[in-house]
Amino acid sequence: MNEQNRNLILATLLSFAVIMTWTLLFPPEEIAVDPAAQVATQSVDPTVPLADPVTPDATSPAIVEQTAPDVARIAIETPELTGSISMLGGRIDDLALTDYRETLDEDAPIVRLLRPVGELDAYFAAFGWTATDGIDPAAVPGPDTIWSVETGETLTPSTPVTLVWDNGAGQIFRTEISVDDLFMFSFAQSIQNVGTETVSARPYGLVRRHGEPSDAKRFFILHEGLVRMSDGELEETSYSNITDHTFDERERTLADRIDVQQSGWIGYTDHFWMTTLIPATGTPFRSTSKYFEARDLYQVEAVMPPSVVPAGETATVTIRLFAGAKEWEAITHYENETGVDRFIDSIDWGWFFFLTKPIFWLLHNLNIIIGNMGWSILALTLILKALVLPLAYKSYVSMARMKELQPEMEKLKERAGDDRQAMQQGMMKLYKENTVNPAAGCLPILLQIPIFFSLYKVIFVTIELRHAPWIGWIDDLSAPDPSSLINLFGLLPYAAPDPGSILSLIFIGLLPILLGISMWMQQKLNPAPTDPTQQMIFAWMPWVFMFMLGGFASGLVLYWIANNCITFVQQYAIMRSHGAKPDVFGNIKSGLKRKKPDADSKPDK
Repeated sequence: MNEQNRNLILATLLSFAVIMTWTLLFPPEEIAVDPAAQVATQSVDPTVPLADPVTPDATSPAIVEQTAPDVARIAIETPELTGSISMLGGRIDDLALTDYRETLDEDAPIVRLLRPVGELDAYFAAFGWTATDGIDPAAVPGPDTIWSVETGETLTPSTPVTLVWDNGAGQIFRTEISVDDLFMFSFAQSIQNVGTETVSARPYGLVRRHGEPSDAKRFFILHEGLVRMSDGELEETSYSNITDHTFDERERTLADRIDVQQSGWIGYTDHFWMTTLIPATGTPFRSTSKYFEARDLYQVEAVMPPSVVPAGETATVTIRLFAGAKEWEAITHYENETGVDRFIDSIDWGWFFFLTKPIFWLLHNLNIIIGNMGWSILALTLILKALVLPLAYKSYVSMARMKELQPEMEKLKERAGDDRQAMQQGMMKLYKENTVNPAAGCLPILLQIPIFFSLYKVIFVTIELRHAPWIGWIDDLSAPDPSSLINLFGLLPYAAPDPGSILSLIFIGLLPILLGISMWMQQKLNPAPTDPTQQMIFAWMPWVFMFMLGGFASGLVLYWIANNCITFVQQYAIMRSHGAKPDVFGNIKSGLKRKKPDADSKPDK
């Protein structure tokens, strides 16, 4: 490797560090949703304030926050979910995911997604009505309504349940709740008008969260908070940005912005879980996000157009609720089979979505074939290296030619002496005459940067990598290597230092050590640089990366080790095929020898 290529690689590594630092300090700006924005429907006069399902005023019920331990509940039992529905407001406020546990321990509790008011991280969904015409505002079911069970005992994929409430004024309200075998609920809300006059009311669904979740990651690479799709436009707003726009419960004002939304969804997303309201596609509705500062409440709403119900008739509106794990197969099923607009974008694919999406698709399908995420990552590395092989081939050929020109370049240095301009001109002439591109050597490294970021994103945000084992001590590819010198790399029954602690930065696992060795071996394909400063930088580089990446996900470190090994084999074979003979063991020996200072050399003045 010549001096030009070394400088290019150093510049690339510096760029990598700058990108990492910039992304950490200046994450991408999120599109904030105006939490007080009212989104009207086509059938509503935009100059008239819309009835709000949760803001106390003359036309809507007040927020109810008391617990109701004596209220009846209906059990939820599906292959993926377990929990119950409270008759207080018909809230779905008790929901856990049967296939997921909090930790890798066999006796660890299963993940709880929704919790009733009164518990830490209370979080629930509720559905109801607001009066619009011909009906008293107090005669519609709201958050404090006590419903009765009309049909059904347990909610399962094959047995829906129906809740009923008679207002005693001529209208009977029903909510038929059904659920599939994954994570989707359907709430069919109906008004049966047994009175003598036409009435109208507006159905809504809401998701309310009491405070920011206590287990939020708060990591720059991950979005947690509001997620909303509005007619094909994705909006993501973190909890900290939501609180910048509080909603005053004491005031009722018409919003400045009036929108008509024909399709989309709105909800809250966590690292691996999500709760989202999904109105029927093609039906205009308004979706709103609010933050009630006095009570530290986050709330999203999906409010439908008024249902006009003549005497003796019934009107029904259905709103779906996704509450569960952000599994790729489930999300794509709902997008492709049930028409949820761009639902796949509820997974945080990041800036490099054009790479993260296909990389995950390939990794997911490899895992289906192989049956192990660790081996699938190795297979993915082979495929990615095969795809960029044509560019890598040109790069390594150029490096081989550069080695052939090394004697000529040494002669050029002797002739040019301290004349840098003459040296540069001579080098450019030499490159041109031999059709060598000095920049070609850094191209494979430049290609690796977006691939590295994309795979880092995929491993970090997708639930398919959560608690995914590989071999031996690697039981979670989304977590750092749990081995360390403290437990003799898994031979002793002691836990490694907690990730993020100072000790974890020192006592790193076996995979990061193998990463450092693979980078060191790759360096030895070329002689050490003659410049002492460059020689020191390159000597320390593998070991700096080894400790720097020690706290990264095991899957990412595994990818980098495989990439280094494949690159070593490719570069060695290609350079050999073009006459260059990399002396790996000779370079190792020369690197281990200490050079004595030249007695005749004098310090520069």
